[in-house]
Amino acid sequence: MSELIHRQEGAAVLVGVDFGLPHFDSELEELGLLAQTAGLTPVARLTCKRKAPDAALFVGSGKADEIKELAAMHQASEVIFDQSLSPAQQRNLERQLDIAVYDRTFLILEIFAQRARSHEGKLQVELARLQYLSTRLVRRWSHLERQTGGAGVRGGPGEKQIELDRRMISESIKRTRERLAKVQKQRGTQRRQRERRETFNISLVGYTNAGKSSLFNALVKARAYAADQLFATLDTTTRNLYLGDAKRQVSISDTVGFIRDLPHGLVDAFKATLQEAVDADLLLHLIDASNPHYPEQMAEVQSVLREIGADTVPQLLVFNKLDALESAQRPLHLQDEMEIDGVQVPRIFLSAKSGEGVPLLRAELARLSGSVADTMTPADDTELHDAAL
Repeated sequence: MSELIHRQEGAAVLVGVDFGLPHFDSELEELGLLAQTAGLTPVARLTCKRKAPDAALFVGSGKADEIKELAAMHQASEVIFDQSLSPAQQRNLERQLDIAVYDRTFLILEIFAQRARSHEGKLQVELARLQYLSTRLVRRWSHLERQTGGAGVRGGPGEKQIELDRRMISESIKRTRERLAKVQKQRGTQRRQRERRETFNISLVGYTNAGKSSLFNALVKARAYAADQLFATLDTTTRNLYLGDAKRQVSISDTVGFIRDLPHGLVDAFKATLQEAVDADLLLHLIDASNPHYPEQMAEVQSVLREIGADTVPQLLVFNKLDALESAQRPLHLQDEMEIDGVQVPRIFLSAKSGEGVPLLRAELARLSGSVADTMTPADDTELHDAAL
């Protein structure tokens, strides 16, 4: 009991297992940023190598004991794994470690739950969380009980608690899907209205924390929330952007950032959000030029785009954070081309923070959007809608 009393609330031990995959983060840097974004404090990190996950404990009994000692030493209140755990592995680890155990998927879901602001965003996160919970059947979220009502809720004679849990979650998933379908129908109406106006649609995509919201603000002089953290933006914001060189107006959307091992439940639940990218005429694929792992991050974004059917949409690569590069790292030219999957894709280097290269981007957007004149003037730059993703 004394050990539990002295545990530090929010103190977390981070654990990563190297299975020989090329994207393994040996420093657990991204997991640490995710933990901090979720409000946790990483107090220790531990990595190990295995050929395959242990069926019962994921890391094996010996390494589990080492994690338990490390957590006790740092008075940690939870352990976070950088990979997804099966329900059985999570339960076995919690029994073995005598401490709360979560995985990367749960951490991302928690961040999305904290950050969602709009009605649709909250519904999408709730659906993903319910789907995740349905495989665990652990009563960790008391709101499930408060949301359930009506006849037959408490179950018939002899109904086991696990059966009641399963039925409560199933009913919650059904209700959430119905409510989400109504909101998505409204979004579809908004999208058709834009199509009837023959608007050229641009979507900002990229790895989380690449600076999409900062560039969005620089282009349309908006005040969308931007911060140096993962998933600063969850709700899609769409605004009109007047391009003087083309004498026309285009529609530009700031979307949620992508991340490695994005939970499939979130990909499914955020279909409406990601639909902005699928329906776009052009994708501004934003890349953090100062991040040494940007090639892996680019590959992850391309993978998600293929998964949602947006890989055929034309792209313009935007290498952001030029101001964070050393003099020797700066490119010789701010505009060139880069090969992706055997195709030459135009590329621009800029800094959304300092403004360097932004006029070049506006000129390129004017060229790509065509030369059709629009009667609207720069003063007509107005917000179309803020809708959750």
